[in-house]
Amino acid sequence: MAQAKPVLLGHDLVSPLGTELEDQWRRALAGQSGVGRLTRFPLDEAFPVDVAGQVPELDAGPYEFLRPRAMAHWTSPIFPHALLVVHRALARAGLEITPSLAPRVATTFSSAVGGLDAVLAADRRMIAERKLPHPFVNPNSCINMVGGKVSMLTGATGPIVSTVSACATGCSSLIVGAMLIASGQADVAVCGAVDFCLVEPIVAGFATMNGAAKRPAGGASEDPARVSRPFSVDRRGFVVSEGAAALVLASADFARAHGLHPRVELAGYGQTSDAHHFVAPHLPTVERAMRLAIESAGLAPGDIDAVNAHATSTKAGDAVEAEALRAVFGARPPPVTANKSLLGHAMGAASAIETVLAVEGLLRGELPPTLNHTPDPELGLVSLVEQARPHPQRHVLKNAFGFGGCNACLVLGRLE
Repeated sequence: MAQAKPVLLGHDLVSPLGTELEDQWRRALAGQSGVGRLTRFPLDEAFPVDVAGQVPELDAGPYEFLRPRAMAHWTSPIFPHALLVVHRALARAGLEITPSLAPRVATTFSSAVGGLDAVLAADRRMIAERKLPHPFVNPNSCINMVGGKVSMLTGATGPIVSTVSACATGCSSLIVGAMLIASGQADVAVCGAVDFCLVEPIVAGFATMNGAAKRPAGGASEDPARVSRPFSVDRRGFVVSEGAAALVLASADFARAHGLHPRVELAGYGQTSDAHHFVAPHLPTVERAMRLAIESAGLAPGDIDAVNAHATSTKAGDAVEAEALRAVFGARPPPVTANKSLLGHAMGAASAIETVLAVEGLLRGELPPTLNHTPDPELGLVSLVEQARPHPQRHVLKNAFGFGGCNACLVLGRLE
């Protein structure tokens, strides 16, 4: 007998669109960009990037675990934002992790970049002041510590693993959570990802490798909201952004036994490795990841009602994804949305954030717009949603592709 699909109990996010889920969805549907001027650190004229997607300041007041005393040693912003989205996702799920449930709750919440900001700050302090690092510098930068802090907040004592797969980290977190549930090692998995990497060398590094969009030549300014333009003929790289999202998965049996009423299932997933190039995507394995996700859901490409694309706004990345979509879906592709046009690229957190937006669209029967699109004739047919519109959906494909050739695709299904 076919095994029941894991179900989604609750979800939450923070992004450049805001810190409250309902407000972020409203802004996304209205086509309001979260991209603005980069203000996380001082800029001089030589710095190559001047736009970013920045998360508004959190209100820690209602949350004891976010107050200054509790967060005194956890200086990297990955920690408060991760804890907040996990806390709210569990609250939306109506799930309390009691001591009796805790051994069956896994944690796969992760990060691609982690708390490198803490190491950079410590290094600068050593050089400028000749002072040794604070004892919490290494814990802040330890990439698996965000999952550890999530487990401490929730009390979950089941399997814990950091699913670091570059920009596919969020989707990989869900896939590994689903695997732990399917293998019988957990009944619930706290999944998701966080990244806050708006620090000078990381942002500049993305620019020097021609990933991030640079300032226009000659010192001309550009409307920040126009810079992220996936699949557009004039695309010139991604906008570095930040954010976090949490998604709580469970077995269908667990949900029934606890009187929970999920509305979405993780119907299928596919993972591949390009084994090809350290950053350039590879068409055969990107296409195969999409096909695996659809096939594992027991579906045909024609059953997919919408696609939430990876779509970073890079020349090569968008071209490969567009060609893979044509190969999978043929002459009649489903509507495609590219959330990074609204948000920028939040690295490992991007696919978790975009999965939450895909879930919201699935439940509400709506598709948010893709901003700033001028068709690229070299990409062929991409059925891009340029204006928000009602669109009933039963199954959505979510794509995510990361540096190192990490490909992870999901099929999300709405339950009747």
